[in-house]
Amino acid sequence: MRTLQITATITSDHELKIQLPPEIPAGDYQIVLVMEEQPTQEQRQPFKFPVDDYGPWPTDLSLRREDMYGDFGR
Repeated sequence: MRTLQITATITSDHELKIQLPPEIPAGDYQIVLVMEEQPTQEQRQPFKFPVDDYGPWPTDLSLRREDMYGDFGR
């Protein structure tokens, strides 16, 4: 007996789609399915990057090397 934890997709036609690892040989298997009550958060929002909004940059901001470091930073 082997236990695999795999993310599956259930389509609107109520079909279950999974991708098995390549080391599983083709054939007929008896499978026991255990699933969560709700879809996982990964399906709803796959990327959760933090976002910090500091507003617009100042209009007089200069990113020139001479302005950032002066004469001593060269």
